Amino acid sequence: MLAIKIIDVKHFMNTLLLEETFDRFLLNEATIKTGVSYVIDGKINTDFYDTEEQEKLEGRTHCYFQEQRAFLFSLMKGKKTPLSFRIVFMMAPHNVQKLIDFNHLPLQTSDINGLFFNLHFEHDTLTCTSGTSLKIFTLDKTLDQVWDHNLKAFLKSKQIAFEEL
Repeated sequence: MLAIKIIDVKHFMNTLLLEETFDRFLLNEATIKTGVSYVIDGKINTDFYDTEEQEKLEGRTHCYFQEQRAFLFSLMKGKKTPLSFRIVFMMAPHNVQKLIDFNHLPLQTSDINGLFFNLHFEHDTLTCTSGTSLKIFTLDKTLDQVWDHNLKAFLKSKQIAFEEL
């Protein structure tokens, strides 16, 4: 598991809420605490959509961050910083497959519940932790190491400064 502290919170928040940087990650959940608390479950309610709209969802169980980014921005913008927030991202299954293939991992996407990274902001500090969830039991931690490495590389490629905790 990776645990890091984001150094420039303002830059990160602009990247998160105003740019497309995280748009292709799935939103697992979000909680924003301002004057009141907002809890967003990223799971798609398929019953809400007609058959044609459901086909466009391509079997996804969660929405992409891009589909909720403007709403989250509307909850956080203003003169006052939120008291806290927590956003849990999940790598999209097609990208999980690419990660498995590229790293020659002995896993199938069906073995993996998700590759997650959690953002937590409180007391002017923003931290990020990673996590993996498997449907199978294994002592092999290669997937964890690969996910942590890729997450750090992703943040560096987006010029997001951090320090490991």
